[in-house]
Amino acid sequence: MLSILRATAVAFAGLALMPALAPRFAHAHTVADPNEGTAGGYFRTAFRVTHGCKGSATTAVTIRIPEGVLSAKPMPKPGWTIEIKSRPLDPPVDSGHGFKIREAVTEVTWTGGRLDNAHFDEFALSMRLPGKPGETLYFPVIQICEKGSANWTGIPAAGQKWSDLPEPAPFVTLKKAAGGHAH
Repeated sequence: MLSILRATAVAFAGLALMPALAPRFAHAHTVADPNEGTAGGYFRTAFRVTHGCKGSATTAVTIRIPEGVLSAKPMPKPGWTIEIKSRPLDPPVDSGHGFKIREAVTEVTWTGGRLDNAHFDEFALSMRLPGKPGETLYFPVIQICEKGSANWTGIPAAGQKWSDLPEPAPFVTLKKAAGGHAH
C-alpha cells in the first residue's frame, strides 16, 4: 500500500510540474540557450536543433549573425566542418584588449555531419554582443536535411509573438551589466 501511495504522489508531482515546463518545450523550435546576455559583453550560447526535417536527418546548420555582433567564434564539432563568412568593418572597432576588430562574422555554417531526427544537438558560438540593453537580437538559422530543410528565420513584427511564428528565429535578449567588466 505504501508503494502505491508513493507512486501516486510522484505521479501527481510530475503532473503539477507539467504546466511550468510546457511553455519551454511545447514547440520543437531551434532555440538559443541561454537566450539572455549582457549588453556589450562576451557571451556563449548554443543553438539547439531538436529534430530533423519531417523525419530526415540534419546535414548542415547555418546561423546568420545579426548586425551589431562584433565577433563570433564557432565551437568545433567532431565530424563537422565549419565555414565562416564575414564582412569588413570600416572603421575597425576597438576590441578592448589592445587590438582592432577588422571584420564582423555574418554567417557560420557547420556541414559534413549527420544528426538523426531521433536526436538533438547544439551548435555553439562565443560572441561579443552590442551594448544596447533591452534589445533583442535574432539569429536566423537554416537547417539542411538529407531531404528538405527548415528555415528558422521568422522575426516577429510589432505586436506579434515569437511563439506564434511557424519557424521563428532563435533570439538573445540583451540585459544591462550588473556592474564591472562585461566579460
